[in-house]
Amino acid sequence: MKNQGLQSMTLFALVAVVTSCSGSQRATLTKPYPSFAEISDTATADDPAAIRAVLDAQTAAWNAGDINGFMHGYEDSPQTTFIGHTTRHGYAPILADYKEKYPSREKMGTLTFTDIDVRMLSEINAVVTGRYKLTFDKAAPQGGIFSLVWAKTAQGWKIVLDHTS
Repeated sequence: MKNQGLQSMTLFALVAVVTSCSGSQRATLTKPYPSFAEISDTATADDPAAIRAVLDAQTAAWNAGDINGFMHGYEDSPQTTFIGHTTRHGYAPILADYKEKYPSREKMGTLTFTDIDVRMLSEINAVVTGRYKLTFDKAAPQGGIFSLVWAKTAQGWKIVLDHTS
């Protein structure tokens, strides 16, 4: 089972890297895909810290009851995708779903992220995995795991795909 998960993550990373390349760059690849060691060297040391800063800002916004602020970590694009119990495409539908599921500060709980692992795929793409936990005053905690695909945009690092379970 672990091997299947590793294969899925490798395929997922390959798709992210290949789709981030321009057509001319794709044609010059001599291997089916670059190794993590090769592409990790092209990222700057500041990139993982910048991604972690976005996650910290999302946590602060969530814990302040600010879903709009939390969503600033996502790319405002129709292609942004959230995979949970269902698949949602587009920034606006994802935001609407968050607002429907968490209509009040009390229903949002307090968010914490742990076990964060930032893996640079290229200068402009990264995969982040970790755990989340929502704690509530009057309800049992909720939590799970997530994997996020990030893209470096003109607005900074943004989530383009969120798979949370």
